[in-house]
Amino acid sequence: MTTSETLVADKILVIAEQQQGKPAEAGKLHRQSWEALAAGQQLGEKLGQAVTVALAGKGLAGLGQELASKKVEAVWLVEHDLLAHYTPDGYAVGFRQLVEKLQPSYVVLPHTYQVRDFAPKLAASLQRGLISDCIGFRVEGNAPVFVRLMFQGKTNADVVFTGEPPWFVTVQAGAFRADRVVAGSPGACVQKFAAVLDAGKIRTQAEEPFREAKQAVDLSQAEIIVAVGRGIKASENLELARKLASLLGGEIAASRPICDEGWLPMERQVGSSGQTVAPKLYLALGISGAIQHVVGMKGSRTVVAINKDANAPIFEVADYGIVGDLFEVVPALIDELEKTKAGS
Repeated sequence: MTTSETLVADKILVIAEQQQGKPAEAGKLHRQSWEALAAGQQLGEKLGQAVTVALAGKGLAGLGQELASKKVEAVWLVEHDLLAHYTPDGYAVGFRQLVEKLQPSYVVLPHTYQVRDFAPKLAASLQRGLISDCIGFRVEGNAPVFVRLMFQGKTNADVVFTGEPPWFVTVQAGAFRADRVVAGSPGACVQKFAAVLDAGKIRTQAEEPFREAKQAVDLSQAEIIVAVGRGIKASENLELARKLASLLGGEIAASRPICDEGWLPMERQVGSSGQTVAPKLYLALGISGAIQHVVGMKGSRTVVAINKDANAPIFEVADYGIVGDLFEVVPALIDELEKTKAGS
């Protein structure tokens, strides 16, 4: 296949994203890119459509090969000197040109800060609709119905597209599991797409990636999270959760009441008005499980809840539940972890 060929429709295009900011993160794919690819593969399987992946930037050969190892039809690298650093203008123009060439039926993106910045501009430039922050889909007839949360997670809305494709969809962090991406064999073809960009049209330049505080943490990248709720009772008791998180090599987080009290900074909040996370392990200590909190962590691979109220809603989403006093259970866990570390 050559870049000059005209490609047929009835394919799904997944737009991946590089990590931005810290030098240590350079040359890596954002974890939510894999979640978007999992969503695209599942959508493609339901609709009987092939999946293609695209990535913008400069010097993308290594990331292209990484993406090509998955079950995709092709990988397109939108490379240009003006795309070496993210700008909404450059990305919108570059991806628009690729979409016009490929003519996909659906364009699937991760719902990251970066995508929220350029995706509406991209969709509007093609006069097409965008359904954002989807948590799932189902197929009715030959058309997918996309599901997104409304009113801070109190209800779900079913949304369908009208008009002609391509249609744009972003998927919520944690809604699709990155480990569900299907590997491919043999590797997909990796091709460069020569976008035509004009430096005079790049009117905006991105600053450092968004951080709510100087020492803010991106909980969406954490593999283990120990989260506390009202059951922790007092700020001085947070040390118990911090110790458990440290022994597990995880991050500490909280439900909104804890952050509202100022016991933990707001960047540690998980929920509809905080961060959305999908760690391998989520320990909920004294968290009741209000829907506003659950929508931010329901994508976790394994949820362990400790609560003395046997009827707490958190147990409905927990894989493992312990009905008991966290001030008895957590010290016992810490003791066992310390014994394990001492014996290793």
